[in-house]
Amino acid sequence: MLPIIIQSNPAQTELDKLGVRHWPTWQKEPSEFDWYYDSSEVCYLLQGEVLVTPEQGEPVLIKAGDLVTFPAGLSCQWRVKQAVLKHYQFY
Repeated sequence: MLPIIIQSNPAQTELDKLGVRHWPTWQKEPSEFDWYYDSSEVCYLLQGEVLVTPEQGEPVLIKAGDLVTFPAGLSCQWRVKQAVLKHYQFY
């Protein structure tokens, strides 16, 4: 299984190159839920903090300012610790 990749505080030029500001947004209040990625997702957290625990592997803390890649086929649990607002794109 490919790992979750986190890039903290990427340069604005990189975000612009990816077109992040044109991606859809998603928000979620503090909660816990299971999630499965049918396809890869890249997201950029504008607000919040999430602890993502893969079915196989160590928990990963994701926070505002992180650019994150979730691989296709990943099963995990999301624990939204602080309300999340993110841009996202599936590939």
